[in-house]
Amino acid sequence: MIEARDVTLRFGKRTLFEDVNLKFTNGNCYGLIGANGAGKSTFLKLLSGEIETSSGEIILAKGARLSVLKQNHYAYDDHTVMETVIMGNEKLYKISKEKEELYSHTEFTDADGMRLAELEAEFMELNGWEAESEAGELLANLGIPVEYHDAVMKEIPAKMKVKVLLAQALFGNPDILLLDEPTNNLDIEAIRWLEEFLINYQNTVIVVSHDRHFLNKVCTHIVDIDYGKMKLYIGNYDFWYESSQLALKQMKESNKKKEEKIKELQDFIARFSANASKSRQATSRKKMLEKIELEEIVPSSRKYPYIDFTPERPSGKEILTVTNLSKTIDGRKVLDQVSFTVLKGDKIAFVGPDDIAKTTLFRILMGEIEPDSGEVTWGKTITKSYFPQDNSDYFKKEETIMEWIGEYYSVDDETILRGFLGRMLFSGEDVFKKVPVLSGGEKARCMLSKCMLEAANFLILDEPTNHLDLESITSLNNGLMKYNSELLLASHDHQLIETIANRIIEILPKNGIIDRRLPYDEYLENEEVKEIRRKNSE
Repeated sequence: MIEARDVTLRFGKRTLFEDVNLKFTNGNCYGLIGANGAGKSTFLKLLSGEIETSSGEIILAKGARLSVLKQNHYAYDDHTVMETVIMGNEKLYKISKEKEELYSHTEFTDADGMRLAELEAEFMELNGWEAESEAGELLANLGIPVEYHDAVMKEIPAKMKVKVLLAQALFGNPDILLLDEPTNNLDIEAIRWLEEFLINYQNTVIVVSHDRHFLNKVCTHIVDIDYGKMKLYIGNYDFWYESSQLALKQMKESNKKKEEKIKELQDFIARFSANASKSRQATSRKKMLEKIELEEIVPSSRKYPYIDFTPERPSGKEILTVTNLSKTIDGRKVLDQVSFTVLKGDKIAFVGPDDIAKTTLFRILMGEIEPDSGEVTWGKTITKSYFPQDNSDYFKKEETIMEWIGEYYSVDDETILRGFLGRMLFSGEDVFKKVPVLSGGEKARCMLSKCMLEAANFLILDEPTNHLDLESITSLNNGLMKYNSELLLASHDHQLIETIANRIIEILPKNGIIDRRLPYDEYLENEEVKEIRRKNSE
């Protein structure tokens, strides 16, 4: 159990949260949500003791061990993978190191023997003899092969480091588990395993995530941060969203009825206040009017951009044909004889563990790079819009957001341009920000703006949810659901794929593809697909 009691946190004159009282108990998983800058990650740092409260206190149950998902992927570069995981239990790791040091003594004293006896007892109590076995199992479940377990951290791929640090956080059955964006850079299989692990976890979990499907799967409660306050809801993310929208709707409807009653009373008073026979009734209605209070609806700090992709003209019958496409990058064949045809109405999600393969395919389709062999044939009516995973080349010029977006907007009218940017959450002086200094989320919203303005009848979106907050992801999801033309999508967002795609193409690690016209959840459970994937990995 961990508790925030009367917690306030200030940075200078700014109050991030005030008088927070929350108790996090065993057997529950709490999803921490809020707009960017609301203080989600900061609150986790308060709970972990990394930063101090301005007032109030964080109370940790006596003897409870707290574990945090570390964010610095280079902090353990000189340690082995196995050692890094075991370091998740700091006490066990220190005991192991002290034992090693004592056993290395050439002259063994009585004091050494007594100390070793103490250490061995503590080591056994902490299940130390099973530590390597448990660490190895966690690593294997997250998709890290055995041959990497004794490798030095600095020698393994960056995406593997993310998994090692996650295994470190989960190691040793901590009493309280704090996870900040644990699904970032994880493949689908690792995310599914983590979901099951947390569903069955008996202790306390507090998690920050932009993955709506993940929050829905694992969370028993949602903690909503808004306007410096934290409100606890029982249920998962979808339950919170529906509850909050329903509460807002009910409040608005209640206010509407009150406003109608106020107008009715005001009209009566205006008509009859000068009429002697009606003056008593008018006075009575004045008193009624004074008692009516409109409930104040405080608008949420969350802001949803307006995302709507409307093609300028429909696509024809001929869309896209890809024939025997192959490409080698840095000596590795990432695409091998890839062939598929896009038909009318297709919304295809590309999945698989190799992100480079998907990005390479999209760049070839957009003509940015040439294939080693194979052909790409586009229909004559097709106009394309591309959202690249790496958008850095688009933001190198020293120009404002207004100037940048003006290159894609055919209307030369500042008022109309400002209106469009406002709907994409760039308001006031924001429009004069220089584009090279924009945050990842701001650049992503600029790229989505570009895609909307291009009014294409074919979208290619490579990880479009990267850097976006939950509100922008929701708006993007809704916009793509309404899009009535063809698209190709690569994403790690499960809910986005499940709600958008009607066809799944998986690029296999060794060669070839799996191509199925199935919803995503059905695809993941398809036995034939599992068997093809298993054979390909042998």
